[in-house]
Amino acid sequence: MTDRVALLHLPPLPTDFYLQPTLEAARQLLGCVLVRRTAEGLTAGRIVEAEAYLGDDPASHSSRGRTARNAVMFGPPGRAYVYFTYGIHWCMNAVTAPEGVGEAALIRALEPLEGIDLMRRRRGVEEIRLLASGPARLTQALGIDGSLNGVPLESEALAILGPGEPPARIVEAPRVGVREAADRLWRFYDADSRFVSRR
Repeated sequence: MTDRVALLHLPPLPTDFYLQPTLEAARQLLGCVLVRRTAEGLTAGRIVEAEAYLGDDPASHSSRGRTARNAVMFGPPGRAYVYFTYGIHWCMNAVTAPEGVGEAALIRALEPLEGIDLMRRRRGVEEIRLLASGPARLTQALGIDGSLNGVPLESEALAILGPGEPPARIVEAPRVGVREAADRLWRFYDADSRFVSRR
């Protein structure tokens, strides 16, 4: 059983965490806690699924160089890269690697810990498993949008706390919804969590 109180009192991850190789950072994000504070209240969840996107990765937004849309990926590590997809959803990444290298880890799923009633109102669903089990669901549940693009992940508004206790078993799997480099096992998830987006 997750120790909710202990997890919510972890410190924000230091910048050095995001400077390790992106594949390792994505794996080590499992067990950490994503926290969002708004005027409506605090929401938070334990990260149970993440994907890595590297600079030479054809599935990454950064693969064709720096643009206005992906500029935050090339900026300082430890910031939120938040982008709009399919014209309807926000997705949130943690920027990794040294400045000038476009890499990030997509946060794909959370185990809700705090502000669950607020998440339910935002999502319009009651089932706790469906609140944050997917990148678009979790941004809606936590109230994450483009206004947070580039925000340091140790800020009052948005932070990743850790290190948390890593999962006992971690699955390495292909990333979801990518067409190029689809064989790379760069999605990591907690094998024992019922909150992952898919298995």
